[in-house]
Amino acid sequence: MIYLQLLYSFLQVGLFSFGGGYAILPMIQQQVVILNHWLTMKEFADVVTISQMTPGPIALNASTFVGMKMAGIMGAVTATFGCAFPTTVLALIVGHYFYKYRDMTLVKGVFEGLRPAVVSLIASAGMSILILSLFNVETLTLGILSHIDWKAVVMFAISLFILRKWKANPIYIMLGSGVIGAIVNFLIK
Repeated sequence: MIYLQLLYSFLQVGLFSFGGGYAILPMIQQQVVILNHWLTMKEFADVVTISQMTPGPIALNASTFVGMKMAGIMGAVTATFGCAFPTTVLALIVGHYFYKYRDMTLVKGVFEGLRPAVVSLIASAGMSILILSLFNVETLTLGILSHIDWKAVVMFAISLFILRKWKANPIYIMLGSGVIGAIVNFLIK
């Protein structure tokens, strides 16, 4: 039964998530955290982090990790197939017609309208993870300042500064942050 649930959930993710990359995160969050309760929000944030560190698209990596947690290797294969199949078919169809009709005003208008929606999806997922990472809560409340994780705030600020100021390779930022986080959490409990 879990295989059918994984397949159905990730078929929806693959079929109805537009924008790819980070824009797909709210749909995955909806399926695995809110609807099916396969992961907590903290586990979801960890899956997103791991999915960024491993090669390949974030949606496929996340589906593989969720499938593996829920049903082992066959669960990982099922969830990954569910996520990849509709996307592959849609990309082939859309690619064919896009190149054929890309100069049409209507097609240009559709893509101009989709861009802000995709940005809002990315921002929504980013805000959820930011709130969880910096405040250790899933939603904003009045007493949120009492939940601030100052170590995370400092790491966030330093990482953001380095990324913006020197355009550093994100891989080095993630590796350095992981090492520093391990050291800090070992020394400061």
